[in-house]
Amino acid sequence: MNERICGAEALVRSLLEEGTDTVFGYPGGAILTVYDKLYDYTDRLHHILVRHEQGAVHAAQGYARVSGRTGVVIVTSGPGAANVITGLSDAMADSTPLVVITGQVGRQYLGSDAFQETDVVGITQPITKWAHQVRHADDIPAAVARAFYIASTGRPGPVVLDIAKDAQVGMVDWHYEPVNFIRSYNPRPTVDREAVAEAARLINAAERPLLLVGQGVTISGAGQKLREFVEKASIPVGSTLLGLSALPSDHRLMKGMLGMHGNLGLNINTNKADVIVAVGMRFDDRVTGNTAAYAPSAKIVHIDIDPSEFDKTVPSTVAINADASDALDCLLPLVKPADRSQWIESFDRHNRVELDEVVARELIRPQGSKMTMGEVISKVSQATAHKAVAVTDVGQNQMMSARYFKFTQPRSFISSGGLGTMGFGLPAAIGAKIAAPDRTVCLFCGDGGFQMTIQELGTIMEYGVGVKMVILNNNFLGNVRQWQNLFYHRRFSQTPMLNPDFIKISQAYGIAAEDVDDRADLDAAIARMLADDRPYLLNVQIDETDMVFPMTPAGQAVDHVMLSPDCLYNPESLQS
Repeated sequence: MNERICGAEALVRSLLEEGTDTVFGYPGGAILTVYDKLYDYTDRLHHILVRHEQGAVHAAQGYARVSGRTGVVIVTSGPGAANVITGLSDAMADSTPLVVITGQVGRQYLGSDAFQETDVVGITQPITKWAHQVRHADDIPAAVARAFYIASTGRPGPVVLDIAKDAQVGMVDWHYEPVNFIRSYNPRPTVDREAVAEAARLINAAERPLLLVGQGVTISGAGQKLREFVEKASIPVGSTLLGLSALPSDHRLMKGMLGMHGNLGLNINTNKADVIVAVGMRFDDRVTGNTAAYAPSAKIVHIDIDPSEFDKTVPSTVAINADASDALDCLLPLVKPADRSQWIESFDRHNRVELDEVVARELIRPQGSKMTMGEVISKVSQATAHKAVAVTDVGQNQMMSARYFKFTQPRSFISSGGLGTMGFGLPAAIGAKIAAPDRTVCLFCGDGGFQMTIQELGTIMEYGVGVKMVILNNNFLGNVRQWQNLFYHRRFSQTPMLNPDFIKISQAYGIAAEDVDDRADLDAAIARMLADDRPYLLNVQIDETDMVFPMTPAGQAVDHVMLSPDCLYNPESLQS
């Protein structure tokens, strides 16, 4: 005879059956029965009480992105559920596997505008892989099994389970069966061998091939296969923002980041390549610039697990609908070794100009001048031997981190890509550190984004999460200021910020913190921060005029690259 338990306990046990050990959440009336049952399982299921439901989802994202596991969130109905919308949209854009559980009013009150009733399924369907309302206790185990399968397979993403209150209190015969098949859902398509053979033919015939690596490589665990593939075929590599750390930064074929603030050699040579191999990336507009002028000479080999991405923005010559790992497995034996040294060197020639014109300006400032974001990030990266996890917020701090933090291990760069969510950084860093307690986790944040979720310092305080926080403080909304400077006649409308004393706020939460106003104090402050096992904050005063370059302005061709406000790069100057 099966054991009879209530739906809330069935939910908790189902999470445990899926291997969940950590959940992020915030209790409330419509989910209280679940929280009551969590009390009985605290030895097996670690609950992190955040200070805002948005923080719960971002923390679960950081946890999922570092660990490769599905992040789990539990919140109440009404405002609790509504507060997860930003995080769900962010997770959907960035293919992050989440199961978000929301409480709901009882069945008899649905549709009556009851206290804290919200149409959670209606609101979240457009921004999730699956949103489902559970009204009966008997349905909870099967719904959880289905949710985890959908969230974690194929192109990962967020799933919402909206559980009515009477489903939580109703009784169920306990039985759990994991899901490994759903009719009409094919999360791991079979590789088309003919398409692979055609792709290999194009690659072998190419004189100027370029491989673009996206987060799909990290999700599939295909980093080593990617390395073997590009080394065999001698193909230079560029990374999307979220593809960073799939290949070590110092690999001889790794030429940096693509797109609006990408590396010079990549953006110039994108429009000279004769074959582009895109693996696990979606040709985002920040990567392509003006698509009408993108890679005009290149045949496109597009590898992605999501067929809806094919031909959406850039037409493909060969489309391979497959997991990145499976596709590279099939391609590797078919590609031939080749000498492409001149093509590879051309990237380095352009990048040397960038090194002289941009990097030197960012990293080498005279004594007495104000500090730059790049020099701070570079020094932190060096002090961690490039082995830390870098988590960023959104804006100039994000782009500078992508440019100047270096990576030696996979799953080391966590940022909000497709949605560009300010406030993502602090809670995501908490989740990342909980997922990887033995790794150093460094957060880089602007003064604006930090204040959007600053209350999560309370979560850090409560659980002693040893995140290293660096506020790159220019007393501006820096990225918007940069655009106002370049394109809006220096009319700085609503971008200067009057900031609080971040040190006093941190200390009120019991977090060690210090201001760094002088470059001469920076190295020692970084050393103190990294030597301390506890959470630590550095508030670093940054030159408010500091801007992120190179830059391809929105709507321009990807090789239309600004090196400074008044300098447009001329690649022909290298020919002399």
